[in-house]
Amino acid sequence: MSQKILIAGCGDVGNALGRRMIQSGHQVWGIRRTVSALSPGIEPWPVDLTDRGSLRAPPTEFDVMVYAASADRRDAESYRATYVDGLRHTIDSLRDAGSPLTRILFTSSTAVYGQSQGEWVDEESTTAPRRFNGEILLEAEDVVTALDGGVVLRLSGIYGPGRTRLLRKVWSGEATATDSWTNRIHVEDCGAALAHLIQLEKPASVYLGSDDAPVTTAEVVQWMSRQLGVDSPPAGNAETVNKRCRNARLVQSGFTFIYPTFREGYAPMVSEFLETVRPSDG
Repeated sequence: MSQKILIAGCGDVGNALGRRMIQSGHQVWGIRRTVSALSPGIEPWPVDLTDRGSLRAPPTEFDVMVYAASADRRDAESYRATYVDGLRHTIDSLRDAGSPLTRILFTSSTAVYGQSQGEWVDEESTTAPRRFNGEILLEAEDVVTALDGGVVLRLSGIYGPGRTRLLRKVWSGEATATDSWTNRIHVEDCGAALAHLIQLEKPASVYLGSDDAPVTTAEVVQWMSRQLGVDSPPAGNAETVNKRCRNARLVQSGFTFIYPTFREGYAPMVSEFLETVRPSDG
């Protein structure tokens, strides 16, 4: 059955989700300030999520809302305005306008975990964030999980086309190899996981979205250096973020990753990157 879906904060992740839902026959609207950046087929709703007044007169009654916004600045004020206040105002505005909202999804982050000694974490692990961003995201999670049909997806480090910072650091010799654990998820898998959770009959309230293989920074940058044909990065100091994310709940719910490890996801990105940095034969 076709559903009317709103993606509030429709950036890279939202566009990846929107494309999938449109292909599945659903109607999709996207909220963002610059609606020209929406993928084709996503109906625009230009709104500033931090301005409650701009949320008036929703274009339709929505069955599903996915809140995938990003804060403009990395400070507590911007985080609270975007993730807590903006979330509440959007839900209230849609419900006041008659939207049934049978499912509300929120993209959170693994920043809600404070573990730093390489521990495994999952949905049942203690959440004791070390910084304001994780604390505020936990507040937003509480808003969603208190609602009927509320689902939280905690995403680890998102990568994908256009996100080439680490590749550039390896290429330029600025990267270092450490034994700290890192966790990743490709942007297309973010969209696919959200689509899966929208359609899942009886989802849990929280899922951890991270690929099948936590790896050390050293393993990632050494692999990249071989693919790029440059010197292997030197050893570096351990990082403060150091945990391993377990995705068993998401996988056991029936989800299959498109890019199960960083190798599958980064391989095409390496090829595209090399095309931009190597001189053409012509």
